[in-house]
Amino acid sequence: MLQSSYMRKVTLCFLIDKNKVCLAMKKRGFGVGKWNGVGGKTKEGEGVKEAAIREMGEEIGVRAKTEDLEEVGNIKFYFNEKPDWNQQMHIFFVKKWKDEPQESEEMLPKWYPKDQIPYTEMWVDDEYWLPKALAGKKIEAEFYFKGDGEDLEKYEVREI
Repeated sequence: MLQSSYMRKVTLCFLIDKNKVCLAMKKRGFGVGKWNGVGGKTKEGEGVKEAAIREMGEEIGVRAKTEDLEEVGNIKFYFNEKPDWNQQMHIFFVKKWKDEPQESEEMLPKWYPKDQIPYTEMWVDDEYWLPKALAGKKIEAEFYFKGDGEDLEKYEVREI
């Protein structure tokens, strides 16, 4: 299967407080209506950790330091019908931050117990890798989506 060589670098962060995870409902744009972590695209010349810090501040109003980001995974997403959506996502857990998560124009944050994550209201891939990451595993994965990402064609998740 031929894929576009271009992959947008993106970040995804999850605030972790003991047995709770902060998810955020996407209110507009890519992924609207889905619960997810917070994050987004890197800007020109920006590293993934710097982008993660910036996005957390913009989306839910929390501040963290780059040294407090724990990289727990790296996932490549391929959208067969929309190759310009292809992306490489760097996933971080954050256990130390300042300020409480707050709603923004883009995101509505909410705390969930780790055993009550609403996978049916998230991206279809999340149920395959997020439980592993929450269990302390580091992961690498590839997901191949059909259409707008509502269904998977195939996937592979590896613990590293």
